[in-house]
Amino acid sequence: MEKINSREPQLGERIGRRIIFFPLPLQGHINPMLQLANILHSIGFSITIIHTKLNSPNPTNYPHFTFHQILSEFDEYSDILSLLTMLNEKCVEPFKQALSELLGDKSGDPIGCLISDAILYFTSDVAKSFNLPRIVLRTGGVASFLTFAAFPVLLQKGYLPIQDSRLEEPIIELPPLRVKDLPVIKTSQPEKLYSLLHNMIQETKSSSGLIWNTFEELEQPSLTKLRQDFPIPIFPIGPFHKHIASSSSSLIPEDQSSISWLDKQANSSVVYVSFGSIASIEEKDFLEIAQGLESSKHPFLWVVRPGLIRGADWLEPLPQDFLDLLNGRGHIVKWAPQVEVLVHRAVGAFWTHNGWNSTLESICEGVPMICMPCFTDQLVNARYVSDVWGVGLQLENGNLERGEIEKAIQKVMVEKEGEEIRERVLCLKEKASICLRPGGSSYESLKSLKNYISLF
Repeated sequence: MEKINSREPQLGERIGRRIIFFPLPLQGHINPMLQLANILHSIGFSITIIHTKLNSPNPTNYPHFTFHQILSEFDEYSDILSLLTMLNEKCVEPFKQALSELLGDKSGDPIGCLISDAILYFTSDVAKSFNLPRIVLRTGGVASFLTFAAFPVLLQKGYLPIQDSRLEEPIIELPPLRVKDLPVIKTSQPEKLYSLLHNMIQETKSSSGLIWNTFEELEQPSLTKLRQDFPIPIFPIGPFHKHIASSSSSLIPEDQSSISWLDKQANSSVVYVSFGSIASIEEKDFLEIAQGLESSKHPFLWVVRPGLIRGADWLEPLPQDFLDLLNGRGHIVKWAPQVEVLVHRAVGAFWTHNGWNSTLESICEGVPMICMPCFTDQLVNARYVSDVWGVGLQLENGNLERGEIEKAIQKVMVEKEGEEIRERVLCLKEKASICLRPGGSSYESLKSLKNYISLF
């Protein structure tokens, strides 16, 4: 076995170790997991991806990986919580069988470790049964993870379950969060959510290490607290998507007309609007967003995913003449190549649901944010964007009224507050770039991760 000490990772250097990855089959989790697999492949590891039939990645985009599908039968699931619970129950045996086959195959590089999504906590016991080290990838931010870890205390102190009368109350134990920022899902079975999070936290603590798609300079106080509470090796090596160019792992076809339309717009003039791959909104809110965008008089690129509007297939609720009246000032697509969009010179602001990938991508390109979080960690991310990093502003209380939307767009795009936000996000963009260079925090953390896995 090659032992690596202070040598820098060399692209393409063979290590003679295979890593097995198991992503959670949701867009926002598959993307960073496959980005991480690409990063580790580029520094010499062989990669095998175990995946479910549900939301299966396209192997042809990754000819340098081996793919192994497990055929779990899933019942219909009514919401995200049901899906996450079901995955942890129904994947145990198929995953165990897959690991047994892979570990029994001696024809390739020996398997060094498993890297699984933190939410797939069941993989902990299965990995232990094979004496296989398990490293956890948490695809969200550190601040939201620490909030999940604090749920027992929040329950004990009465912050949870959330009561409408306490929404604005500050949480003294977790500044700057307020009760309304707690990362919950609306559910009739909150105990199921608490149990899922408890298992995720406990099995992460018992893992062999924890990888983060973040960087020291962005979440330093949270990382300090994490290292105190989680006595395992911790590797913040993000932003993943900036390490190397990689294939798209989008589960939805990307509309390239987004880019050709942006090419015709003035610099920093466009509001890019996208609420991610899961969120859904009411028709009345959709119409307020449409009218707010129209009355702002700024060009906009709007991702309206099929299924975004509850009770509608796609754009049916829009007034028939809406797009005609815009005279080319608005462009609506079903899905956009988001990183390409955010890099584009024409984009001046990102109206986002604040999923972690979107938040990080916006920071990396120096694009100010308008925050409209929907659930779970998005709520924490949005509060940090607006109140800690100062790189965006929130539409408070889900205030989707066309006048408030227009005001928020004007603030970010043309007013002094928007200029100050832009200065701060450009400063963070520079830090995100520096951390990946030789000697930078994420560069050094990746070297440590390489050394660590090479010793298994």
